[in-house]
Amino acid sequence: MRAVALPSPFFVITSKTLIISSAVLLTLAAVFGILNGQKTRGLRTEVIQSEAARKTTEQARMSREKELKAREEAVAAATAKFGDTRTKAASTEAELLKAQTEKNELQAKVRANETEIADLRRRIEEAEKKSGAVPSTASPSELQAQLEDAKKQLDAAEREKVLLADKMRTSQERSSSPQAEKKHHPAAGGVPGIRGTVLAVNQAYNFVVLSLGGRQGVEANTEMLVLRGGSFIGKIRISSVEPATAIGDIITSSLARGVQVQPGDTVVYAGTGS
Repeated sequence: MRAVALPSPFFVITSKTLIISSAVLLTLAAVFGILNGQKTRGLRTEVIQSEAARKTTEQARMSREKELKAREEAVAAATAKFGDTRTKAASTEAELLKAQTEKNELQAKVRANETEIADLRRRIEEAEKKSGAVPSTASPSELQAQLEDAKKQLDAAEREKVLLADKMRTSQERSSSPQAEKKHHPAAGGVPGIRGTVLAVNQAYNFVVLSLGGRQGVEANTEMLVLRGGSFIGKIRISSVEPATAIGDIITSSLARGVQVQPGDTVVYAGTGS
């Protein structure tokens, strides 16, 4: 009788182990796949957020550069305008001095002319007295000729007086015009309470350029009052100071509804802001 061969116990255990191991590996692979997918989505979200933040930062930087460029252009324009104003003021001073000198010369000529007229009238009166008095060594025809000559000189002097009066009036108008123009550009002293003028206003970026700066004692982070017609309309805070000009940010909370700072407004130095 032939014996039947039975399966080896080692072979049976090994097969079960392989099946169980395969199942465990498949489960782990699935878990790791899920975790990797979640991690990938998280990384993708971080990349998108980082890119959005970078674009926002870049836009903010470009906007800031644009604002700074606009400010620099406004300051340059205001500085050029201020230079033109100073040149015009110097020209006005020279014109005023010339007009005053001419006025003084005309006044001297008028006084000399009036003296000459008085002398001629005196001579005419003397000649008329002589013609009606006792005959002198001069003949009547000579006295009449002297009288006519004196009268002609008097008429010429009177006409010259009229011309000098017209010149005096013209000179007075010329000298008064620069003085009136000069009043619109008051000089500011380097002490508390100094006054200046708003040269330019940038409503888009809410700042102004002033006609006074470090030479007059203006300092950064100080406040100035804005006046129009002697009435208070608002405040500005100095943000940048140059030797002859300054830039100030408009304190919008200090303005009344519908009121805006305008070129030509007066500013008064109020000292260090709180």
